[in-house]
Amino acid sequence: MKKRSGFKVMLRLVGLVKPLAGFMIIAVLMGLIGHLCATFITVFGGYAILDMLGFNTPLSLGIVFAAVCIFALARGILRYAEQACNHYIAFKLLALIRDKVFKALRRLCPAKLEGKDKGDLISVITSDIELLEVFYAHTISPILIATLFCLIMCLFIGSFDVILGVIALTAYITVGVIIPIATSKLSGDDGIRFRTKSGNLSGFVLDSLRGLNETIQYSASKKRLDEMNRKTDELSKDEEKMKKTSGKNMAVTNTLILVFDLTMLFTASVMCINGKLSFTSVLIPVVALMSSFGPCVALANLGSTLQNTFAAGNRVLDILEEEPVTEEITDKNDIVFCGAEAENVTFSYGAETILSDISVRIPQNSIIGISGRSGSGKSTLLKLFMRFWKTQQGNVKLSGVSVNEINTESLRDEESFVTQETHLFHDSIRNNLLIAKLGATDEEIIEACKKASVHDFIMTLPQGYDTPVGELGDTLSGGERQRLGLARAFLHNAPLMLLDEPTSNLDSLNEAVILKSLNEERNGKTVVLVSHRESTMRIADNVYSVEHGRMS
Repeated sequence: MKKRSGFKVMLRLVGLVKPLAGFMIIAVLMGLIGHLCATFITVFGGYAILDMLGFNTPLSLGIVFAAVCIFALARGILRYAEQACNHYIAFKLLALIRDKVFKALRRLCPAKLEGKDKGDLISVITSDIELLEVFYAHTISPILIATLFCLIMCLFIGSFDVILGVIALTAYITVGVIIPIATSKLSGDDGIRFRTKSGNLSGFVLDSLRGLNETIQYSASKKRLDEMNRKTDELSKDEEKMKKTSGKNMAVTNTLILVFDLTMLFTASVMCINGKLSFTSVLIPVVALMSSFGPCVALANLGSTLQNTFAAGNRVLDILEEEPVTEEITDKNDIVFCGAEAENVTFSYGAETILSDISVRIPQNSIIGISGRSGSGKSTLLKLFMRFWKTQQGNVKLSGVSVNEINTESLRDEESFVTQETHLFHDSIRNNLLIAKLGATDEEIIEACKKASVHDFIMTLPQGYDTPVGELGDTLSGGERQRLGLARAFLHNAPLMLLDEPTSNLDSLNEAVILKSLNEERNGKTVVLVSHRESTMRIADNVYSVEHGRMS
């Protein structure tokens, strides 16, 4: 995780408010006027007391009473309107951020997401983004409101005497600026640590749910539960520490407010005794200061809560600012497939070399086999043809054009890629197949499923093609999922089919049907078969063997 200061995180998050700046200005104005109304209810109450005691005041009791009623009504309406505006901004921005995050994930996929903890990603997409609502609804606006409010109050109190204005300014800065910064520094990395552990716990729970059958089978439930309880306890301790910091923050804030109130009262009283101030100039500034700490207290409380929010923002920004391995190409070449090749390709995952000086020709309308042991780089080669990764040396071409010079949409139209593990969404079989071709007719779907030897199985299901497959396709066997993956490839109808162990989970009968379909497609299709099965390789025109990253 990239570590950013809270200030940098705040600036990046504030930058996202630009589309809704008008609503933010309205919210700030309503909040400012609302807080002024709340404070001046008390101030006007002071004038009422002075009037009742017979002091000369610029406001009569009747005017004070009417003004207080108007201020009270306005305060309620403005408070509601301010919160409505802030939450409108917050939820609109959360939707905007989610959209940006999903676009970023799409950009990073698949290379940058292969090693990511899926549970942690879910935690970022849900709870971390949701936590930013606190920032947008209860942070930006309060900071601006407090700044403007304190400036106005300093001028009002300072109009009675400059010294009193300086005391008020010192009080506001201490409570609204120094305390939040001190609390934030005291919290250190508590917020980041809490959000990271929260994400790890989410990943652990998701992993436990997916592996529930294995856990029960091998009697590992107690060990798994103990580990989950340990992670939960650690998270609770971190949260308890953050709550204690928040409690200390509130205690210090309230103590300092009392100290500044007494300081204002003592200073004004001494000045009154010395004849520098009238009684009116003592009572009104003291009452004004005592009733005006609301916006500053809101800022003081942010010192502890913002650590958690900034940690969440930091994790979201990690995704938004992550650079993809391969960018989507939109301004290069569109192609019509007429063969493919890899020329002297070398590729490494970090320091580990997977492919070394590999060359392979894939003529149009041919079936090319690639065999080799697990981990020899066969699957990686197919991913390079898909441009999921970039080669360090050499070139991968389709129709004589480097894949780095082909528009991504055109490249995807010319290729069908079937991986070893077919992912099925929690939806019907029909909708899972339509991913390959959104406008496909029922006849096209059925034809593709017949080629993949899965149509007869689907027709035995209670709802046929409308049968739901369950989350992650867990209601189907590995072979059934694999055949649906092949049906997708046939439905996509791309001229180049890249098949990674397409028959590994199939019996010999289903394998024979699928290989027959592939053989019949050779007049309109070019097929690259990655497999360790000799039976699969029998239909290949040419077989390349990959061993230790080298091809023979």
